[in-house]
Parts: sequence; structure tokens; C-alpha cells
Amino acid sequence: MEWILYIVATLFVLIGLACLVLVVLQLPGGWIMFGIAVVIELIDTWYLPDDSPWTFSLWVLVVGLVLLCIGELIEFLGSLLGAKRGGASRAGSWGALLGGVIGALALAAPMTIIPGIGTIFGALLGAIVGSFLGAVLGEMGVTRNTMRGSMKPAVWAAIGRILGSTGKVAVTVVLWVLLSVAAFWP
Repeated sequence: MEWILYIVATLFVLIGLACLVLVVLQLPGGWIMFGIAVVIELIDTWYLPDDSPWTFSLWVLVVGLVLLCIGELIEFLGSLLGAKRGGASRAGSWGALLGGVIGALALAAPMTIIPGIGTIFGALLGAIVGSFLGAVLGEMGVTRNTMRGSMKPAVWAAIGRILGSTGKVAVTVVLWVLLSVAAFWP
């Protein structure tokens, strides 16, 4: 029944690749991928040969969990620190963070009219524009800053969001490679 190991590993690699797309869409694809790995590990005694005690060893799962946390931290701090770098107030920083999430969700669905890359493009554009607008609204609404005074924090919030999202995707690619290799060589 060793062939089942390779079928499960191949399916995991393909599903993991789909989870990477979810991360680009600003959705929790890395966490879904990790959850699937944990489920596979819990049921792998049904199909693994007797000489292979696990698909994903404990250290692989711990490293994967640490990578996920690092990716989340990078993304979270991207907009926040970007806005702070531009001189944003606390309201502007939080506006950038919330605006990025809302923007990604708001633009992902309408962009599905573009076949293939529409949703990805919409989520990325929405996250960037949302961070920018969130920072502007936070600066103007709470601190009563002018439009001109809100531009610098907003631009830096958008740059931070781009860098944070890129960093999270890169960390999730490392996670995918780690888990994919472990799936084929238990």
C-alpha cells in the first residue's frame, strides 16, 4: 500500500499550491495547508508502511507553525509600520490595516469577470488601495488631519502593505516546499 503514500503526497502538493493562491488573495491559505498536513498526519497510520511512523514529523509541524506565525507577523506589521514610517497617527495606522483587509475582500469578487487572474489582481489591488484609503480616513476622520497631510502616511501604508503581503507569500512558499518534501519522504 506504499502507492497510497505517493497519491496522498501528490494531492497534498497540488492542494498546497492552491492554498498558495489563497494567500495571494489575502485569505488564510497557509493555515488551511497546515491544517491539511495535521489531518494527514493524524490519519497516516491507515496507509503508511510499518517502517514509516509518520508523514510529517513533529519537528516539521513545529517549523511549519513557526513559519506561519512569522508570515502573519510580517503581513500584520507591513501596513502598520509603513503607515508609521510615513508619520501616521494610531488611527491612521489601524485604518491602513483594516482598510487593507476590507479592500482585498471588496475587490476580489468583482474582478472575477477577468478570467484567470482577475480575483488575484482584485485582491492585491484592493489590499493596496484599501490600506491607502484606510490610512487617509483614519488620519482625516480621527486626527482631523488635512488631505495633504494624510497623503504621506497613506502612501507609506500602501508600500508597507505590498511589502508585508509579499513577505507573507514568500514565507508560505517556504512552508509549502517544506511540507511537500516531507510528504514524499516520511
